[in-house]
Amino acid sequence: MGRNPRRKQRRLGDKLLQIRLSLNLSQNELLRQLGLDEKFNRTNISNYELGQREPPLYVLLQYAHVAGLCLDVLVDDELEMPKQLPSVPTHRGVTVRKGRRRLPKG
Repeated sequence: MGRNPRRKQRRLGDKLLQIRLSLNLSQNELLRQLGLDEKFNRTNISNYELGQREPPLYVLLQYAHVAGLCLDVLVDDELEMPKQLPSVPTHRGVTVRKGRRRLPKG
């Protein structure tokens, strides 16, 4: 990629924490909801929420799916999270294939 480090998203950890709290899940429950309980542990989630580590893209995508968000809402510091989660994503000009999206349980 480049020689310069990638710009870090200042609000990403806060947004990930907001998703978990809005869904009323513990860190372990969130891992199960994301389908990541076999590869990750709650320390990973804690590090993401505290901004100490940045999750891989596929983990961010799972967060977006569970919260009903477009991925850009998570990674763009200029965009605000919806007041209520899970939300209904507004994909403008994009067709979402049926059967691909995992909705939150419950």
